[in-house]
Amino acid sequence: MAGEYLVEQLGEGAKVAELEGVPGASATRDRGAGFHNIADEKLDVVAKQTANFDRTEGLNTMENLIQGNPDIIAVFAHNDEMALGALQAIQSSGRDVLVVGVDGNEDAMTSIRNGNLSATVAQQPEKIGQLAVQAGADVLQGKKVEKKIPVPLKLVTEENVEDSSE
Repeated sequence: MAGEYLVEQLGEGAKVAELEGVPGASATRDRGAGFHNIADEKLDVVAKQTANFDRTEGLNTMENLIQGNPDIIAVFAHNDEMALGALQAIQSSGRDVLVVGVDGNEDAMTSIRNGNLSATVAQQPEKIGQLAVQAGADVLQGKKVEKKIPVPLKLVTEENVEDSSE
């Protein structure tokens, strides 16, 4: 979703950076793989570096990436904490760089409402909870429950942030 959003907003071939989570973590692998399904064909990922899912590391890493890659026009961060750190670095630099994170946490939603963070690929915790409670009730009633119950992600931007629960 993040890769598709960046292509929609910036066009093919846009120079982007990627802030990766903790090396080897499943979220890092999965989010990176999903992003690269689109990015490898339609974007120019000029830099990628880990910031360990941490806001302060996101800030510091993004400061370095901006200095070394002044042509970056967007960044995809594997979580909202790194995205918000990157946003701080970008704002301090005075540059205009589109930032997309993942999770849909409260700070990210506030930042989107305030016109700062561009987007987040949000998990839907209320829906996850509803489906978990329903599955529990089904088990108690002797019904068969699927081993995995997927909950779709949702791209949250300034256009739909008010429709998204936190």
